[in-house]
Amino acid sequence: MSDEPISQLGDKTPLEAAVTPMMDQLSKKGEIGMVQTIPEGMKPGSDTANLAVMGYNPVKYYSGRSPLEALSIGVPMKDDDIALRCNIVTISEEEEVFEEKRIIDHSSDEISTQDAAVLLDAVKEGLKREGYHFYLGTSYRHCLIWEKGQVVELTPPHDVLEQVIGQYLPADDVLREMMVKSHDILKNHPLNLTRKEQGLRPANCCWFWGAGTKPILDDFTEKTGKKGMMISAVDLLKGIAVGAGLDNAYVEGANGGLHTNYEGKARAAVKAVTEDGYDFVYIHVEAPDEMGHQGSAERKVQAIEYLDQKVIAPVVEGLTKKGEDFRLLILPDHPTPVRIRTHTSDPVPYLLYDSTLDLKKDWNYNEAEAKNSNNMVEKGYLIIDKLFGKY
Repeated sequence: MSDEPISQLGDKTPLEAAVTPMMDQLSKKGEIGMVQTIPEGMKPGSDTANLAVMGYNPVKYYSGRSPLEALSIGVPMKDDDIALRCNIVTISEEEEVFEEKRIIDHSSDEISTQDAAVLLDAVKEGLKREGYHFYLGTSYRHCLIWEKGQVVELTPPHDVLEQVIGQYLPADDVLREMMVKSHDILKNHPLNLTRKEQGLRPANCCWFWGAGTKPILDDFTEKTGKKGMMISAVDLLKGIAVGAGLDNAYVEGANGGLHTNYEGKARAAVKAVTEDGYDFVYIHVEAPDEMGHQGSAERKVQAIEYLDQKVIAPVVEGLTKKGEDFRLLILPDHPTPVRIRTHTSDPVPYLLYDSTLDLKKDWNYNEAEAKNSNNMVEKGYLIIDKLFGKY
């Protein structure tokens, strides 16, 4: 959600430009500030950032992105296995030489899981190789397990959009060969031909990244004394929940895109706290990040407005109606500026609201005012202590 001022938005950030009456109302009765979610020297990603927001120091607990996603889809990992993210991406088709092609879209037009399953089955059949196993995830996000593999340096596809891929291909010969062959398998697949006829981008190549080893997280309930639930459409977040001992809620229609089931997430959160005995709910909304990757300021503003109207407002109203006292922490995990279409390590703004306090402030929740508040949490993994009243 966090971003930079954008000229087409009148030199406002998407968060400043968005109409967010509920967040503005909460900020007037709460605390705003900045938090550094990405530790110095670590790459900015949803993996490291969300671990920090949940109270896990990434320097201590991070073992790679894909292993967390593998947990969420029930992939059995041995101690010497390496998990890799397998994106099904769109690469350009006009160049004859594979290395000269460009990444057009890291999500293949936010391909449905149903379509992705058909294509991944073709990849599995065409790339059968001992010690390498593909697993279906969600939308464009899938998993490759490499038995007795190595943690190799790989580039996230969303970091090199519109760039020539040659210099970003894996140094490992087998992984590189598999990526090339995946394109041979997928480029003329009947489903991709149909997608092009429908005006959709073809999902025509597998892209490997995010390699890591089996993760070990401390149990969240033992660490905090809170029984927790995760509400997310994204396998990474579900995997963090599995590793931390949180329950995952299933929300029909939650897909990680701009038109996800926001209201269903809000209802699930209110029910978890008021009826099902949960002390803590983590609602993750992917849409602002995806719109940043797409480079669309307009759609990013829309995603933020949906977050305010369809998630935060119903949660606040639902808990208030039930007579619950509650604390609410709102923040991005990391910035994804529209200008560069990938993540940065800059601090992000947070908003902390306590329904039992009658504070009167004159600020609104956005990057500039959060910075001017002079409230700063230097270690992101401590922000959760603010939510729990320990900081």
